[in-house]
Amino acid sequence: MRKIDTHNKSEWLFNGKVVPKRDVLEIIKRFNIQVNNLTQFLPQDRVCEFAKLTPVQLLEETEKAVGDPQLPVQHRALIEKSHELKKIQCAVEKNGDTLNQLKALNAEQEKDVERVRQRAELLEKVESMKKKLPWLKYDMKKAKYMEAKEQEKGAKKKLDEAAITLNEFSKPIEKKRQEKAMLDAKRKKLSSLVNDNVQRRMDFLEKANQAGVQVQGKYREMEDLRRQEQSRQQRILKAKEDLAAAELDLQNLPAYEHPKSELENLGAQILELGVFANQKRLQMAEKEKKLTQTKLTLRQCSDRLKDMENKNNKLLLALRNSGAEKIFEAYEWLQQHRHELNKEVYGPVLLEVNVPNRVHANYLEGQVPNYIWKSFITQDAGDRDFLVRNLRLFDVPVLNYVSTESQHKEPVRITEEMRALGISNRLDQVFDAPKAVMEVLTSQCGLEYSYIGSKETDQKADEVEKLGISDFWTSENHYRWNRSRYGGHVSASVEPVFPSRLLSCSSDAGEFENLRSRKMELEESVVELEESRKSLQTEQRLLEDKEAELHKQREEIISIVQHEKRKRREMESRVDQRRRRLESIEKEGDQDTVMAKLVDQAASLNGQRVKYAIEIKNLLLEAISYKWSYAEKHMAFIELDAKIRDLEVDLKQQQKFAEQASLQYEYCKQEVEDCRKELSDAKRHAESIAIITPELERGFLEMPTTIEELEATIQDNISQANSILFLNQNILQEYEHRQKQIEGMDRKLEADKKELKRCLREIDALKANWLPTLRNLVAQINETFSHNFQEMAVAGEVSLDEHDTDFDQYGILIKVKFRQTGQLEVLSAHHQSGGFFFLLKERSVSTILYLVSLQDLTNCPFRVVDEINQGMDPINERKMFQQLVRAASQPNTPQCFLLTPKLLPDLQYSEACSILNIMNGPWIEQPSKVWSSGDSWGTVTGLVGQSHC
Repeated sequence: MRKIDTHNKSEWLFNGKVVPKRDVLEIIKRFNIQVNNLTQFLPQDRVCEFAKLTPVQLLEETEKAVGDPQLPVQHRALIEKSHELKKIQCAVEKNGDTLNQLKALNAEQEKDVERVRQRAELLEKVESMKKKLPWLKYDMKKAKYMEAKEQEKGAKKKLDEAAITLNEFSKPIEKKRQEKAMLDAKRKKLSSLVNDNVQRRMDFLEKANQAGVQVQGKYREMEDLRRQEQSRQQRILKAKEDLAAAELDLQNLPAYEHPKSELENLGAQILELGVFANQKRLQMAEKEKKLTQTKLTLRQCSDRLKDMENKNNKLLLALRNSGAEKIFEAYEWLQQHRHELNKEVYGPVLLEVNVPNRVHANYLEGQVPNYIWKSFITQDAGDRDFLVRNLRLFDVPVLNYVSTESQHKEPVRITEEMRALGISNRLDQVFDAPKAVMEVLTSQCGLEYSYIGSKETDQKADEVEKLGISDFWTSENHYRWNRSRYGGHVSASVEPVFPSRLLSCSSDAGEFENLRSRKMELEESVVELEESRKSLQTEQRLLEDKEAELHKQREEIISIVQHEKRKRREMESRVDQRRRRLESIEKEGDQDTVMAKLVDQAASLNGQRVKYAIEIKNLLLEAISYKWSYAEKHMAFIELDAKIRDLEVDLKQQQKFAEQASLQYEYCKQEVEDCRKELSDAKRHAESIAIITPELERGFLEMPTTIEELEATIQDNISQANSILFLNQNILQEYEHRQKQIEGMDRKLEADKKELKRCLREIDALKANWLPTLRNLVAQINETFSHNFQEMAVAGEVSLDEHDTDFDQYGILIKVKFRQTGQLEVLSAHHQSGGFFFLLKERSVSTILYLVSLQDLTNCPFRVVDEINQGMDPINERKMFQQLVRAASQPNTPQCFLLTPKLLPDLQYSEACSILNIMNGPWIEQPSKVWSSGDSWGTVTGLVGQSHC
C-alpha cells in the first residue's frame, strides 16, 4: 500500500510495514504483476485501446499474462533470429549475384589476360637474361684478370734476374770507388796545404805592397811639403791685398737712412682698413646667418603648406568618394582663376572647416547636409555669377554670402539647469572657419540651436526638452523635437551618431592662409637679405683690395731696408773673414822638422819590405814541393776514375735492363690492380642486379654463353613482347584484383551459408519449443472463448495467425459474430459483422469474454477489470457477470477484481465472491447515518447477510 500525506510525501507499506519502493518493485516482478498489461489490468478508459491492439500486440500481451514465462522470451529471441536470418539471406543473395558478375567479367577477359601473361613471361625472361649479362661481363673481366696475373709473375721473375746481375756488376765498381775516395782525400789535403801556402804568400805580398805604398806616400809628402812652403808665401801676400781692398769698400759704402715714419704711416692706414673690412665681414656674417635662418623658416613653412595641401587632397578625395566626382577639377579651376575674382572665395567648405575634437566632428557632419561640404562660398555677386557659369560642368553648388551689419548672432548661454543635465556647449562654437563660411553654416544648418550633451544627457533626454532645447547631440544619439504647424503636437526622433567620414582628416583653413602669407613675407625677406649681402660683399672686397695695395707698398719699403742692411753686413763679414784667413796662414808650422820626420819613416818602411821578400821566397819553395806531390796523386786519381767510368758504362747498361724489367713489373702490377678493381666492380654490379642461386644458375645454363648472343636474344624477346598489344593496360591488375575479390567473396559466401544454416537450426530449435506451447495455449483460450460466446447466443473463436519464419508477424486473431446471419469477423476497432462501427457494448462483451478465457491460464496473483459492464444491455451484462463469477470461482485461478459503480439486481454470486462497498463521503445522507452508527454496509444494502467491510 502507498500512503500519501498532506505534504505530498509518500511511503510504501507491505503487510503493515514500511518498506522501500525497490522492495515493492521486486515483489511485483516476483508475482508477475503487470500493471500496463491490458489482459491483467483493464480500466474502463482503455477498453477501446484493448480493441485497438493488433493481433501481434495482443499475442505479446497474452504471452506475458498467461502460460509459460519463457514464451515471451522465446518469442523475442525468434523475432531477433528471424531478423538476423533475413539479413543473412539478403547478404547471401547479394554476394551470390556479385560473385556471378565478377566471374562473368573474368571469363570475358581470360584471353586478354593470357596474352598479358605471355607478354609478362617474355619480359620476365628478358629480365632474367639481363641478370646474366653482368655476370657474363664479370667472367670476361675474370679471364682478363687471370691473364694479367700470369704476366705479372713473368715480369717479377725477369726483375729478380736483373737484380742479381746488377749486384755482380756493382761490387768491383764499389771497390774502385773506395780507392778513388782515398786518393781524393790525399789530393784534397795537398790542395789545402797549397792553398794555405798561397794564402800566406798573399798575406806577405800584401804587407810588402802596403809598405811600398807607404814609402811612396812619404816621398810624396816630402815633395808636397816643399811645394806648400812656396805656395804659403804667395797666399800670405794675396791675403793682405784682399783685406786692404775689403776695408776700402767698407769705408766707401754710403750711409742709409731708415724710412720709419713712412712705415708707421702705412701701418696705421692698413690697420684702419682692416678694422673696416672686419666690420663689413661681421655684418655680412650676420646677414648670412639671418639669411640661413630665414631660408630654414621658409623651407619649414613650405613643407607645412605641402603637408596641408596633402591633407586638402585627402579631403577632396573624401568628397569625391561621397559623390562629388569632379571636385578635384573644380578646386584646381578655382586656384588657377583666383586672380580674376573681386573678393576672397572659399571652398570647398570641407577644406575651410577645422574641428579640433573628433567627437564634435561626428556631430557637425551629421548636422550639416552633404551638399554644403562640396559648396563654394563667394562674397560678391559678380564672383557668384562667374563661378556659377564656369563650375556648372563640375556639378558643385555655389553659395553667396552677403555680410550685413544688422546681423546679430545670439550669444552662447549655458544655464545651470543645462549644465546639470550635461549640456556643455553649442554646435556653432566647436569648429574654426572663416567668418563667411561660419555664417553660411550657421544660417543654413541651424547650428546655433543645436547643443552638445554627455552620457548624463542621454539618460535625462526627456528633461532636456523642457528647457526649450529641441536639438542636441550625445556621444551615442542625436535627439530632435518638432512641433506640428497644424495640431501643435510635438514629435521626437532619436538617431544614432555615425562616425565622421569627411571631417576625420580636415585641416585648419585659417592656418593655411596664415602659412601662405608667411611664406610670401619670408620670400621677400630672403630677396632683401640676398641684395644686402651682395652689397656688403662688394664693399668688403674694395676695402680688402686697398688694404692689399698698402701691404704691397709696405713690403717693398721693408725689402729695400733689409737689402741695405744685408749689404753692409756682407761687407763687414768679408773684411772679418779675410783678416782671419791671413792670421791662419801666418800661423802655419816649421817645414824642416816635418821633412826630417818623413825621411826616418821612409827608411823604416823599406827595412820591413826586405823581410817580407825573404818570407815570400821560402813559401815559394814549399809550394813547389806541394805541387809536385799533388800532380802525382792527381794523375793516379784520373787513371782510377777512367777505370771506374768504364765499369759504370757496363753497370748503366745493366741498370737500364733492370729498370726496364722494373717498369714492366710495375706496369703488370698496375694492370693486375686495375683488372682486380674492374673485376670487383663487375662483381658488385652483377650482385646488385642478381645474386647467383642454384635455381638462377640452372636458368643461366639454358641461355646463350656470349654477350653478343645474349644481347641479341634479349632484343628479340623485347620485340616479341612489344608486338603483343592490348587496349587496357591495367587488365591484368584488374583481373587479379577481381580474382582476389572472387576468392574473398567465395569465402564470405561460404561463411554466410554456414551462418544461415546455423541460424535456421537455432530458429528450428526455438520454434520447436515455442510454437507447440503457444498453439496449445491458444487452443485452450479458443475453447473457453468459444464456449462463453455460445452461451451468449453469439459465435466467437480465437486462433493463432502464423507466418512461417516471420515471427514478428505472428498474432492472435479474435473472430466474433453478433448476428446469426453474419460471418465470423476479426475483432478490430472499426468493423463488425454488419460492416458498421462497433458499439460500445459489443467491444465490452468481446473484451470481457477474452479476459474470462484467460482466467484459468493467467500466472499472476490477481486481475482487475474496471467498469467493463458499462454500456452493455442487461441481458449481455447478466450473462457476462455469470461467466466472470464462474471463471473467477474456479480453484487455482487468480483473484479477480471487478470495479463498477453499479450492478444489476438479482445477480447470482458464489461463495467465493465478495462485495466491497467504498464510502463516497459524509455528504450522502443515508450512508453517512449508517456509518455514524457503526453498522456494516451489508445492513445498509440488505442484499447479503451479515458481512464485514
